[in-house]
Amino acid sequence: MFDDLSKTLATGFGVGNVPVAPGTFGTLWGCVLFFLLRQNSQMWFQIFSLAFAVFAIVVAHLAEKAYKKKDCQQIIIDEIAGVLFCYSFVTYSTFNLVLGFLFFRLFDVAKIFPANWAQDKLKGGLGVVGDDLVAGIQAGVLLYALPFIIKWTGWGTSFLK
Repeated sequence: MFDDLSKTLATGFGVGNVPVAPGTFGTLWGCVLFFLLRQNSQMWFQIFSLAFAVFAIVVAHLAEKAYKKKDCQQIIIDEIAGVLFCYSFVTYSTFNLVLGFLFFRLFDVAKIFPANWAQDKLKGGLGVVGDDLVAGIQAGVLLYALPFIIKWTGWGTSFLK
């Protein structure tokens, strides 16, 4: 019973079973959550994201045992938790929704240190989710800093010419 429940939750209610790019579909689940929860305060969203990350670690740990495979491709709850971390740096806007998705996918695929370390060294659910949380933080910092970078470099005004 717990195996089926953990698989259902870990796959985002089956979304992780898509044959192509399940991680991208998991990230889209996180985008949907960000959209649905957009009316809440940023602090509330940050607390929710942290609680979801703990939940994801537990679920991923159980699902990894059920699948009998380390970081099984069908487990996408880690992408959901990671992109939620990315979005916890910013308030909701369509701009943040789209760029957060793109930045998170970039950092999740690239596995820039310490994400690669987390993926290789951490075990169980923490190992499954840890690299995505790091990628989410990396993407979130970039998403948060982007308006300042645009203003500082003058890119925004050059695009308008």
